[in-house]
Amino acid sequence: MTAETPRPGSRALLIAGGGLPSLALALALKQAHGPALAVTVVDPSGADSARHRGRAYALAAGGRRMLDRLGIWDRLTDAAEPITAMVISDSRLADPVRPVFLTFGQEADDDRIDGAPFAHMIEAEALAAVLAAACRDAGVAFVTAGVVRATPEGPAIQAQLTTGERLRGDLLVAADGARSRLREAARIGWVGWSYPQVGIVATIGHARPHEGRAFEHFLPSGPFAILPLRDGGALGHRSSIVWTERADAAEALLSGAPDEVLGEIERRFTLDLGVLALEHGPSRHPLAVGLARRFHADRLALLGDAAHLIHPIAGQGLNLGLADAAALAEAMTGALRLGLDPGGPEVLRDYERARRFDSFAMAATTDGLNRLFSNDALPLRLARDLGLGIVDRLPGLKRFFIGEAAAARGTRPRLMRGEAL
Repeated sequence: MTAETPRPGSRALLIAGGGLPSLALALALKQAHGPALAVTVVDPSGADSARHRGRAYALAAGGRRMLDRLGIWDRLTDAAEPITAMVISDSRLADPVRPVFLTFGQEADDDRIDGAPFAHMIEAEALAAVLAAACRDAGVAFVTAGVVRATPEGPAIQAQLTTGERLRGDLLVAADGARSRLREAARIGWVGWSYPQVGIVATIGHARPHEGRAFEHFLPSGPFAILPLRDGGALGHRSSIVWTERADAAEALLSGAPDEVLGEIERRFTLDLGVLALEHGPSRHPLAVGLARRFHADRLALLGDAAHLIHPIAGQGLNLGLADAAALAEAMTGALRLGLDPGGPEVLRDYERARRFDSFAMAATTDGLNRLFSNDALPLRLARDLGLGIVDRLPGLKRFFIGEAAAARGTRPRLMRGEAL
């Protein structure tokens, strides 16, 4: 498909990168403004959802509210598994007992957000396919290409594509990942570092049901999480494994045969789910943390991993990106409804004010948690286990953490609260 041609007097938005937050942004704005705003998503893979195969994300209640407001949540129920409980433990791999220090459960009404689970596990391929289909239905254009150069030209910005085509818009959203070339070209600084760890992701099948329970076990090398997926597969039930391991150990492990990888998973597995089998993966993902020094330049806004990158220890990567999309859609909508420039400096400043502190706080929190729980020093182990136990025994504090993770606070963007733009 070619880029959408703006009607006379209408505005145009260009989005470089077709990830999940990009699609959510495109859909939200196109639904809100129709032909008054031409929206074009430019990505080398087009709208191909297969690139997300084998990945699953924790979707907090705020993200669910956003998808519901966009009218697509009902289409995702077959790909979304409610998390009924989250159990956190901490020990060494060889310890015979792995004590549980903190549990977030659905047994009490106080642990629910708006009467719904505080999170779901959602399969990325299904979410991408539904978002892309809804975008097409709404009139979003997709161009299969990359953006090689962006040039601000007064009240507009021109994007030159790998195909040689040139597109113009009021705003270009750089959603081209943590190594964003558009961010670098705009001379926006980046503060961050890599971890001596690797994220290992796999889907396992198991013979017994998980009952919606999620487990995160903290080991000296990093967290090992077992996250519930919708039933299916050869054994009838499935879970996602998100496993942080030291880089050298991960290389040796991933070079082994599938049976050896499954054996290492079983060593870390604390649940009695019967026979286990590898259904997808494992795949390897380098881990890092980073934050852009600013979230915008002239006619350019950063979105998702181009703006911030966090450790997966808290499972908040998708939720951060969706919050970016919700905040930028809200800022642009405010300008459009007043007849103002949707890509002007005030809109971009509003967007940065809405998202930068939250992004910094999440990056700092996940970095701190990773350092705390990846340290096997006895005093730190005792201190963190004491802290987890205190949180577990204070219902009010537990509700606060659940509310923060679920994006239920009043300062969140409207879409994350389930409200219209």
